[in-house]
Amino acid sequence: MAERTRPAPGPTAYVLRLLVVTYLVLLVIWPVSLVVTNTFAHGDEALRSILEDPDLVDALRLTALAAVVATAINTVFGVTVSLLLVRTVFPGKRILSALLDLPLSVSPIVVGLALVLVYGGRNGWFGPTLEGAGLQVIFSTPGIIMATAFVSLPLVIREVVPVLQELGDEQEQAARSLGASGTQTFWRITLPSIKWAVVYGVVLTLARSLGEFGAVKVVSGNVLGETRTATLAVEEKYLNFDQDGAYAIAFLLASVSVLAIVVVSLLRSREAHR
Repeated sequence: MAERTRPAPGPTAYVLRLLVVTYLVLLVIWPVSLVVTNTFAHGDEALRSILEDPDLVDALRLTALAAVVATAINTVFGVTVSLLLVRTVFPGKRILSALLDLPLSVSPIVVGLALVLVYGGRNGWFGPTLEGAGLQVIFSTPGIIMATAFVSLPLVIREVVPVLQELGDEQEQAARSLGASGTQTFWRITLPSIKWAVVYGVVLTLARSLGEFGAVKVVSGNVLGETRTATLAVEEKYLNFDQDGAYAIAFLLASVSVLAIVVVSLLRSREAHR
């Protein structure tokens, strides 16, 4: 059978490609490259000053902690809810699916205010009770983690659900018919089939968590050395005309996200060629 040849792209295709590339350059590549060039405008002085400042190191450490914990929570929650949405039928399924997109459609500032109303120590619904038990949520690390987890909640789910739908459940049913338990079926059949969707969801969640600003600003209190995160430090340095410091912190945050995406892409490409 003769191999089909694709028709040569016409002028319209080239124009569309040019528009897409121009859009990406103006919106993503150029601004990010300016952050990099401004960070190293005076060598590595800006980065060294950031890493030698104990308060900024604490801010970076808190950001990393909140991002890692929020990503872990959303990974477990995301995989569980994805299986629930795809493999089961129950009343209110569509409503639940719609609610899961709420964190992406609501402003992070609104998220922060909502958390204060629920967990605030003075007038919150649960805040006084929790603080009476010795657990402070707002203006502390738990509140920052909750806000970060909220805004990045749907990312793992939206990566895993389409893959589960495409795979179907024939292999899982076959494994159960051969005597495999639900746990064995998940670890040996389901998880290996969706692992790259989970990995991409984790990377997107981590990147989103590292860059969260609005909700964290409301619930953290921005206390120096205690609840100030790296994104809040960027704002503070920029407003105080320390632009080199702001660029350096932004560069560190962006580097982690970009590096994670590149590593995952390389690993998946290598596995695909095996």
